Amino acid sequence: MRQKLASVTGAVCLLAMATASYADGQAVFEAKECVACHYTEGPAQEKTIEDQQAKLGPELWYAGDKFQAEWLTAWLTDPQPIRPLKFNSLTEDNPADHPALSADEAASVGEFLMGLTSGEVEAGTVKVKKNAKGRQIFTKKMPCSGCHEYAGRKGNVSGGRSGPSLVDAGVRLNPDWILAYLQKPEFFKPVKMMPVFVGLLSDKDMANVAAHVANFKPKK
Repeated sequence: MRQKLASVTGAVCLLAMATASYADGQAVFEAKECVACHYTEGPAQEKTIEDQQAKLGPELWYAGDKFQAEWLTAWLTDPQPIRPLKFNSLTEDNPADHPALSADEAASVGEFLMGLTSGEVEAGTVKVKKNAKGRQIFTKKMPCSGCHEYAGRKGNVSGGRSGPSLVDAGVRLNPDWILAYLQKPEFFKPVKMMPVFVGLLSDKDMANVAAHVANFKPKK
């Protein structure tokens, strides 16, 4: 009986600590005025192209689905540009002026953001392994490389600049979210420049593309 009570008490304490940490991260997020550029409450708020163009930064209401926690915390302390071009621009270079957080602030904000999930991403659906079919779709059939930078087999970066860079995307993005994003574009981002592949690609082919992108990692 005592052992069971201790286990329950321990679980309650862990939950309380997690809740407090989440609240701390949210407080830092708001104090740093991150809300001026990013919204964290879903569902998607943009309904028209004008809504999209009015945004100053990407939505984060599904950040916990999208990102990998270790990468997110590290990025918040040293925010290197993900988009070659300025957000919502097709001509201006990214000014690389995203504010950096201290290590403690990044840990708190990272925990807060990783707690923001949509309920639409099924864990374990994408197997991260080399995928020739996904590569063929990515580089030739669609081709995704027309808008996204990526590192080739020899590490040379090529591809377009109008979308977010996918260089090292395998350490940044959750593979299961990549698949869900392709399958449910209207849910995650109803107004966007990226083409809708529903009806053009099967679910299997979308999974192949997600697996291919999940292999975009630094060369060892």
